[in-house]
Amino acid sequence: MTNTNNTPDSVRLIKKYPNRRLYDTQTSAYITLADVKQLILGHEVVQVVDAKSNEDLTRSVLLQIILEEEAGDVPMFSANALAHIIRFYGSTMQGLMGTYIEKNIQAFIEIQESMAEQSKGLYDAQLGPEAWTQFMAGQAPVLQNVMNSYIEQSKNIFVQMQDQMQGQTFSMFNAFPFPVATPPKKKE
Repeated sequence: MTNTNNTPDSVRLIKKYPNRRLYDTQTSAYITLADVKQLILGHEVVQVVDAKSNEDLTRSVLLQIILEEEAGDVPMFSANALAHIIRFYGSTMQGLMGTYIEKNIQAFIEIQESMAEQSKGLYDAQLGPEAWTQFMAGQAPVLQNVMNSYIEQSKNIFVQMQDQMQGQTFSMFNAFPFPVATPPKKKE
């Protein structure tokens, strides 16, 4: 796992033993999945490796944490969203989808950080922690509108890119001695 804010020396190495126990090499102690979650929440960069084979198990452990969170009271993904994600596995769009999700999460983080930075002076000067929490809870609809706008723009750009690729493909294949095809009609 990489993080531009941390150097490779700051990776927290966790070893996973055959008995499924996790061993934190920094603290020389066994830890739980909940402890790994707390490290992640604390912005630690962790790497989980199999104690015998040294195989990288980081993604597997992170997916376990997500699975436990999704089984809780407030899941992040609907069954429909998860079904759509599953359908991308094995398709030609799998790599693009992974990158798309990652870029959108990064954009969401940047928007969130920007909002926090812009409102930092308000919190420091005028509001206490309780009032700040209430204020930020009220900002959820604003953030949702910003994200919806961003996603709509992203979708429009993707559709334009798809149209351009389709036009280029059509032009390229017209140069070959295949039966002449007409480009598909655009949806309106």
